[in-house]
Amino acid sequence: MINLELPKKLRASANQAHQVAQEIFRPISRKYDLAEHDYPVELDTMAAMVEGLADSGTQKIGGAAGGRSDDSDADRHATELLGNTNGGNMSALLNALETSWGDVGLMLSIPYQGLGNAAIAAVATDEQLKRFGKVWASMAITEPSFGSDSAAVSTTAVLDGDEWVLNGEKIFVTAGQRSTHIVVWATVDKSLGRAAIKSFVVPRDAPGLSVARLEHKLGIKASDTAVLLLQDCRIPKDNILGSPEVNVEKGFAGVMQTFDNTRPLVAAMAIGVARAALEELRSILTAAGVDISYDAPANNQHAAAAEFLRMEADYEAAYLLALRAAWMADNKKPNSLEASMSKAKAGRTGTDVTLKAVELAGAIGYSQRTLLEKWGRDSKILDIFEGTQQIQQLIVARRVLGKTSAELK
Repeated sequence: MINLELPKKLRASANQAHQVAQEIFRPISRKYDLAEHDYPVELDTMAAMVEGLADSGTQKIGGAAGGRSDDSDADRHATELLGNTNGGNMSALLNALETSWGDVGLMLSIPYQGLGNAAIAAVATDEQLKRFGKVWASMAITEPSFGSDSAAVSTTAVLDGDEWVLNGEKIFVTAGQRSTHIVVWATVDKSLGRAAIKSFVVPRDAPGLSVARLEHKLGIKASDTAVLLLQDCRIPKDNILGSPEVNVEKGFAGVMQTFDNTRPLVAAMAIGVARAALEELRSILTAAGVDISYDAPANNQHAAAAEFLRMEADYEAAYLLALRAAWMADNKKPNSLEASMSKAKAGRTGTDVTLKAVELAGAIGYSQRTLLEKWGRDSKILDIFEGTQQIQQLIVARRVLGKTSAELK
């Protein structure tokens, strides 16, 4: 029998993240939704807290603690005996869920907890993990010429002596202005196609790197979304993540491994927002005299109660899919299919639940008296970035049918 109960260590970490969401994020959520591009100064205290937790060996608060499971002999022995382990990916997922329950825009703005950190954890060498262990890294993939087709990267990286020279433009970079480093996807040889796409860690003060503008957005307004220009941008030779060698047979797998870590995290964000909306909606329905029963069939209950039960079931399904994807990553099992399944299900569930909650709450939901309408706006991006709903379904279809990207487009 599968035991879905979280271990004590992870429950403590998730509870700590929930307290941050409740005591820090929720009280300032509306403030920074109305003050787009203002830096949430309250998060300055978070930087010191996160650094202290990292130094003490405690799991991080935000969503970037994922990556490789501990490879110590003790952990390997425990895995052999018990058959499973819960490590950084599971902890990161739970923390992302809890903090997004508070405010997903603020969660994405926590210092030193960027999506680029998860990318570093996924593909960096041991030496790079030590060197970039305390940076705040955003991730720059999308360009003006493409959105979902990550293989169409046109930003170039040319080796010049002991430095890489990067040229290109990156758009929709989360925390692109505030982060200390940016993980940039670039090609080292356009003639070799997607196999030549590598990820590079670019320091904020690297010569040739600049912020062209900040985007105005529908939601997650507490988080800055930037357009970055790389004009003869120079970085050290060893800032290329993983191996600099181009392996045509391996193809795009190296950099795409990043998504196997980050997509379950984005799924967790959507699940956190959905849970927040469900809890708020239940309070509103209860106050209106609508009883939600788990004993009576849904078709024998109030229409709003039946809708609530349907959405709650979708929420549970998304949660379990995300747990599975993170568990597989921690146990070094290939999880590309499960990562995409969790992202697709959670992204769709997040938008469905939050917008339906606004509808069922009526005028209260549409007003700013609660955070329901904000969660409806925030949730949409979670079905778009890190691979749109349509891309996730395409990836799932390829995996299930055994088709290549060339065979099924």
